[in-house]
Amino acid sequence: MPIALAISPHLDDAAFSAGGTLARLAAQGWQVVMVTVFTASVANPEGFALACQLDKGLPPEIDYMALRRAEDVRAAEALGIEAPVHLPFREAPHRGYGSAPELFAELRPDDSVGLNLADAFERLVADTRPDLILAPQAVGGHVDHVQVVRAFRGAQPPLPVLWWRDFPYTVRDARPKEPLRALFEAHPERAVRLDAEAERRKAASCAAYASQIGFQFGGPEGLSGRLAAEEGTERFRVQGRLPDGILD
Repeated sequence: MPIALAISPHLDDAAFSAGGTLARLAAQGWQVVMVTVFTASVANPEGFALACQLDKGLPPEIDYMALRRAEDVRAAEALGIEAPVHLPFREAPHRGYGSAPELFAELRPDDSVGLNLADAFERLVADTRPDLILAPQAVGGHVDHVQVVRAFRGAQPPLPVLWWRDFPYTVRDARPKEPLRALFEAHPERAVRLDAEAERRKAASCAAYASQIGFQFGGPEGLSGRLAAEEGTERFRVQGRLPDGILD
């Protein structure tokens, strides 16, 4: 059975950006492994980290990341893929980034998480031995996405790789920030048109991230509208040669 490995910075990115493609691969008989990088619970969050929880309507005593990991399990079930894997790295607000603008600015000089990420990715690829990898382009410029891309490329992942365009940043701005665009310009673009079942599974998986829907989209109707703006299509940059027929 061929194996596809999806590298998701946060607990929703892979489903939001490539969920339909993951569902299609699973329907074609692939083993699909969705791995999320920044999932660690942090006791007694403070400052901006706590604010990121409170603005989702969650009280401070709630283990926010445990709740999100549970959402991720339901999202994987909706896609029809393997149970997700959660790596124990802390999100940017727990690494010194102190405001929303800082999340989309330059990397902090003291943010050394990339070194540990590269080691983790090398082990992950060695253990999984994937035939296909899916990963973000860091469209939107979130520092966690940038760290994942840099570390993953530094780990020299085996080809082929489908580099996805990060949703919902792709539909928030006609010209979203793309700090790593130069890394992907040489790779051909590929648009994957989703069938009705893949679209249905993607919508259900995105809706599973209930803690994020109000903040990110204003509610379920907003999510539906944003997904509709993608017109049933997921877009990638392709590095390496794809196995014949997998996305036709």
